[in-house]
Amino acid sequence: MKLLVAIVKDSEAVAVSDHLVEQGFRVTRIASTGGFLRRGNVTLLVGVEDEQVEAVIAAIDAACAEPEGEEHKATIFVLPAERFFQVG
Repeated sequence: MKLLVAIVKDSEAVAVSDHLVEQGFRVTRIASTGGFLRRGNVTLLVGVEDEQVEAVIAAIDAACAEPEGEEHKATIFVLPAERFFQVG
């Protein structure tokens, strides 16, 4: 199991999270800031099985607009997740 932490522009967060949900992934959205001039970002958390990692990355890539200048579409961290459960 993996946890993907994806940082996208706040202006694209709705499109990216909607696209991920349409693809069948569950997403948690967290408002964040960072980078040059402290521009608004959104951090998306997506937990998936190992074989789904590339599909999540492809969905994020497809939903993001082409970057301007030296910007990136998204920054994605893939972390191991030992287990996942919901309480309650």
